[in-house]
Amino acid sequence: MNYKETLDYMFTKLPMYQRTGKAAYKANLDTTLALDEYFDHPHKEFKTIHVAGTNGKGSVSHAVASVLQASGYKVGLYTSPHLRDFRERVKINGEMITEDHVVKFIAEHREKFEELCPSFFEMTVAMAFEYFADQKVDIAVVEVGLGGRLDSTNIINPLVSVITNISKDHTNLLGNDITQIAGEKAGIIKTNVPVVVGEKQEEIFPVFERFSADKNTELIYSEDKYEIKSSELRDHHRHIIYRSISKNEEVRINCDLLGSYQVKNIRTALCVCDKLIQQGLEIANSAIKHGLSNVVADTGLLGRWYTISKDPLVICDTGHNVAGIKEIISQIESMDYRNLHIVFGVVDDKNIDDILKLIPKSANYYFTRANIPRALDQNVLAKKAKAFGLNGNTYETVSLALRSAKDNSNENDLIFVGGSTFVVAEVV
Repeated sequence: MNYKETLDYMFTKLPMYQRTGKAAYKANLDTTLALDEYFDHPHKEFKTIHVAGTNGKGSVSHAVASVLQASGYKVGLYTSPHLRDFRERVKINGEMITEDHVVKFIAEHREKFEELCPSFFEMTVAMAFEYFADQKVDIAVVEVGLGGRLDSTNIINPLVSVITNISKDHTNLLGNDITQIAGEKAGIIKTNVPVVVGEKQEEIFPVFERFSADKNTELIYSEDKYEIKSSELRDHHRHIIYRSISKNEEVRINCDLLGSYQVKNIRTALCVCDKLIQQGLEIANSAIKHGLSNVVADTGLLGRWYTISKDPLVICDTGHNVAGIKEIISQIESMDYRNLHIVFGVVDDKNIDDILKLIPKSANYYFTRANIPRALDQNVLAKKAKAFGLNGNTYETVSLALRSAKDNSNENDLIFVGGSTFVVAEVV
């Protein structure tokens, strides 16, 4: 098989949560552990950092990887989902896994996959860990796919565990109560492995405190370590000033992650770097500043407050749950524009009423659906939206919706594309 044929096999033969939803989710690690044994435990060949959370885990993962790259380490990075190319999921020092390695991996182990019937995600984790071991990375930043406790990545024993934040998402799998969801995310906490939590959320304090006590590990809240003094967007960078509370000194970061919400993610990454330094990794202040200033440039992160074009101004963002949408709306409201156009699509296995309550009624909407089976039909979406005072036309494809938004926009208008990672994937 060539690369395209290999991808077709992976996408069609292996259950894929991003495409089919709950049917691809496994509530145990049995297959993951079987694959790990088959490949002779490759994750034990390199150090790791494990990143979970509802929002921001991809940004934090890329930010930490960028710092480690700037420090001279050979750094693996495993994230999901991909936007343009499957190979975005598996990178070393910002370079995607080669097409040849993907083809060879599937060809050599296809018989075993057909015996074990792994999900797409289980297979991808195995591929990433085998690749990192084969390429002899020094350390890998590993992003949780979904939840934490039962996620396929949860076989590693990292230097640091990270939980960015907790909000309601994937409630059909993780639970409808935020403390239940926190418990699933806290499942990545390991014995004697420090855990950095990105945001203090009073209602789930007891969950993290109980898990960290049970595992005899240090629990660190990033906002107890760094105070956000200011954040300003200018010159295509977000200029952030933090105060290190322990040292009472300023830390200035000129970051190429432009979303206003990134100040929390960069703060979390700073805390992770502090813990890695305490564990003996050589990370200079200059590497921290360079790494956190060049996350997009050095790791290729896509889809986070990403400018598609400037005439007209088209911005997309992968935020897709209530907490993420709130951050997006806040940033939109801080901008100067004449008219707002929103190209919007969602998946069909979520209760979107809380999101529809949030998004602005004054915008012109272009309801659409991404090209995946899980996408909610655009006509159903438009009907739901109309009940919340949101009006617009429907389009069978994202490209048609965006083209119409551009045709209808005038000078100084803003077009935003979002609602689902898979909608964004079709425009970046």
